[in-house]
Amino acid sequence: MRIFRSLLAKYMLIILLAMSIVQIAYFIPALFVMGIAQKEESNNNIQYGEDYNENVIEEQWHAEANKIKAIKIEVIEQLFEDWQQKYPEAAMFWVSEKGTLLTEVNVKEQLPAQWTPAFTTKFIKERYDGDPFTVIAYLGDDETNGFIVFEIPRSVLNPPIRNVYQQYGTIVFLGVICIIIFFISVSFLFFRGIRKRLLKLQEAMEIRDVDGLPIGMDVKKKDEIGQLEQSFNRMVCELRESKNREQKEEQLRRELIANLSHDLRTPLTKVRAQTYSISKEKLSDEGKYAVKALETSIVNIDGLMENLMSYTLLMASKYKFEPKETNVIRFAREHMTTWYPVFEKEGFEIDVELHSFEDNNWLVDSLWLGRIFDNFFQNVLRHASSGQYIGVKTESTKYYDAFVISDCGKGMNNESNAKGAGIGLSIVDIMVKGMELDWDITSSESGTMIKIIRRKKLSE
Repeated sequence: MRIFRSLLAKYMLIILLAMSIVQIAYFIPALFVMGIAQKEESNNNIQYGEDYNENVIEEQWHAEANKIKAIKIEVIEQLFEDWQQKYPEAAMFWVSEKGTLLTEVNVKEQLPAQWTPAFTTKFIKERYDGDPFTVIAYLGDDETNGFIVFEIPRSVLNPPIRNVYQQYGTIVFLGVICIIIFFISVSFLFFRGIRKRLLKLQEAMEIRDVDGLPIGMDVKKKDEIGQLEQSFNRMVCELRESKNREQKEEQLRRELIANLSHDLRTPLTKVRAQTYSISKEKLSDEGKYAVKALETSIVNIDGLMENLMSYTLLMASKYKFEPKETNVIRFAREHMTTWYPVFEKEGFEIDVELHSFEDNNWLVDSLWLGRIFDNFFQNVLRHASSGQYIGVKTESTKYYDAFVISDCGKGMNNESNAKGAGIGLSIVDIMVKGMELDWDITSSESGTMIKIIRRKKLSE
């Protein structure tokens, strides 16, 4: 059933099993101890009852001593013999009124033949509430007849079950400790298995396949973690299907853009040819202004289509990229010369300061780098013509070398009649990162500054 596959059910089973084992652990040792106790009682003919009670023994010993009237050694020996049969472990002896040891039974220690008052006092002090249990009684309830002493080990007075527990208590305690350790070990292994599976799930979430998505897991169990693994696998499948659909849609979109760009170039070429023909005719000043505006719009549209085509090719990784060692200072100077006439025609102040870097050779694609410069220069013409200034300089620090392109326009946040700069900057971002360079742009109402940065390695 499904409930028995649950982790909660498995752990509750461990708890119930542990409780059962603990109960068994107490029950079996109890039976074991009781069996040993009964065996000891049978072997020693000991029947635990009131006769082995300290108070009973003391009262009976005093009563027997008081009943003796004829103080004779035969009578005392008979008394000792009767009590010896009743209490085989007991020791008894008689000391006369003069301190003479007259008779003794089962006494294991060496007693003096003559008892002095000092020794008698010492003996009574040592035996008081000690082991063995000792009872001292005067014969005939008269101290002139001397006293008789009864001694028995206190262990004999304990019930056999107590003696057995004292003997085997450590074993029982260690057994219970072993059971507790066993339960802790089982719980540890149980939770370690859960933790191991959760870590495996976490690892699967972090590992990425070639498509950038997580890798599915092999589900071996159908408990809660197994259900979580199945949900994770379903999520991975859904993500992969979604990404495939997205890639297909993106591919269709790129093909559509490429086709539109190609199809629009043909009528645009015809419009450009007709515009050129019109410009050859005799026109009024307004007509010439309109033709010039039309030519500018055609150029802008052509540039937008070119950017759109380039962006599509870059996103599809089909734009040709051939990096090689290039002297970027020389390249920047040569490329800037092609733009001099354009900026001069528009009345721009041109400020170029290209100083050599510590290492002028960068691993770049010259076509890509030229396209980056062209995009920046075009943006200056379109958006910063009011400032009539462009600066192209170099900058070197301890951490990087950079080309700095600046203008004195109104900034990129201001409205401009020219559109399409967003695609151009997106192309710049892709190309810069593709050549493992960085770029930074700062824009305000007083102008815009763009840096093309090459970070220096620590070894440099």
